Amino acid sequence: MKKIEHIGIAVKDLDVSNTLFKKLLGVSHYKIEDVATEGVKTSFFKVGESKIELLQATSPNSPIAKFIAKHGEGVHHLAFDVEDIEAEIERLKNEGFELINDIPKQGADHKKIAFLHPKSSGGVLIELCQDIGNKA
Repeated sequence: MKKIEHIGIAVKDLDVSNTLFKKLLGVSHYKIEDVATEGVKTSFFKVGESKIELLQATSPNSPIAKFIAKHGEGVHHLAFDVEDIEAEIERLKNEGFELINDIPKQGADHKKIAFLHPKSSGGVLIELCQDIGNKA
């Protein structure tokens, strides 16, 4: 793993949270993107070499809607930048980690992504991200 790519934060209202994080970080978000396959609308802020990803549910059945219903707003996941996501998935499976996604899928911000199940990673949802180009 190369670095922390982003920290994902579940929010109820993206507009309200964008305003809050703009005040907090002193910069505006650089991108808003719908990820229909995940039932979310995302907003990204750059913070040094990492990012903050705000996630608002677009469907009541989405993982983010379920997370907020159970836990409220807050940190949802940590994402790590990887060079080769397929190799990293195999490495982690061999180390005994349970994956939610054995096969990477398209994520936001021009990334291939896969998630580790939190029950195998100390209660923390971990996202693996591999850049597939067209950075903002």
